[in-house]
Amino acid sequence: MVLSKLFRSVAVMLSSSHMRRRSGQNANLASFFLLAASLPVLGADFSVDQTPMPVSVEKAFDHFQVERPVLIDHAGDGSGRLFIGSQLGTIYVLPSVTSKEEPTTFLEIEPQVSYKEKQNEEGLLGLAFHPKFKANGQFFVYYTTTVEPNTSYISRFKVSSSDPNIADPKSEEILMKIKQPFWNHNGGTIAFGPDGFLYIALGDGGNARDPLLSAQDTSTVLGKILRIDVDKKDPGLAYAIPRDNPYAKVTGARPEIYATGLRNVWRMSFDRENGQLYIADVGQDLWEEINLGKLGGNYGWSIREASHLFAESASNSSPMIEPVWEYPHTPDWGKSITGGNVYRGKQIDALKGFYLYGDYVSGKLWALKLDPETKQTIANRPIAWPSALPIVTFGEDEAGEVYFTSTASGGIIYRFSDVKN
Repeated sequence: MVLSKLFRSVAVMLSSSHMRRRSGQNANLASFFLLAASLPVLGADFSVDQTPMPVSVEKAFDHFQVERPVLIDHAGDGSGRLFIGSQLGTIYVLPSVTSKEEPTTFLEIEPQVSYKEKQNEEGLLGLAFHPKFKANGQFFVYYTTTVEPNTSYISRFKVSSSDPNIADPKSEEILMKIKQPFWNHNGGTIAFGPDGFLYIALGDGGNARDPLLSAQDTSTVLGKILRIDVDKKDPGLAYAIPRDNPYAKVTGARPEIYATGLRNVWRMSFDRENGQLYIADVGQDLWEEINLGKLGGNYGWSIREASHLFAESASNSSPMIEPVWEYPHTPDWGKSITGGNVYRGKQIDALKGFYLYGDYVSGKLWALKLDPETKQTIANRPIAWPSALPIVTFGEDEAGEVYFTSTASGGIIYRFSDVKN
């Protein structure tokens, strides 16, 4: 990411933990430099386009709402169906994005999904359809279970043999059980990559400030992105380990690990055009960040928060990947990133090639674009919308049109459209 070297170095120094605990004068000075380091120009060369995007937002569906809609996906089977998942444990299906029918229940597992209003980072958090779903009827879910306290399941389900719009809840095959030390930072995004492997985003286990130092510990899956082969099985596993996983042959390390150093990825997605993985990682005290996926990548947490020093006493010899974008915890930006998708639809020319994302706290929306050669951010353009409600998740339909959701007013699904003249 582009930052003034002077502002960045001073901001890092003044935002470190011991300086934050000192006098109000230092705190105010730190705030000044942190703000200066993250002004809209984000760099001395003024190279990042931050002009407003000529795009508006509208309700996608007027005839229904879904309580806590945390998942939006399609099956990739040519049916044009849209699947919407409630954090409480139900996945709904619409016959098409233009349908005026009420969605029907595709999978209902609420009795076995753990969700509490005051511990709202648990629940049904992930959905991914097998790349060959049309042929095999397999899909995968990530949820926290009522069967075992603070435990996440990654399970395979199959569609009913008699009705393609109904899944068979009895078909569940649990692939992984992940013990969580706390109720928060469960991550939960699961997605198939262009290589056909299932990618799994896991938070650092929770509480705050990574108290167990999980994110840099390769003996645990917490604070990582995992990568597994669901079409094969290794001895003792319900899946196989891809041979090129970076820790596949490292003694004491978890072979499922694809990348390390993550706090709580709240949404990752693959660009359907070029396969690039975008990772939005929720920050701790001061910074939110967007990263590009790389096999074996270390994204720094909890040594760093985004590109800024977080734990001064920590040491790690492995190189760390710089975020392609970061933003500060200020009212003008937000405090909790919600990652989205690269727009590859056909309805809005202005959005093509932009990565759409938002913030849960501020409700703000942006469209970010990278230089295809250098992978440097060349634009981060705000998208105005009057509601500015908490943004919970993003997803795309089979045609590449992008949607996002809010829990406000019972749970509403939105989509993007051209600015109305």
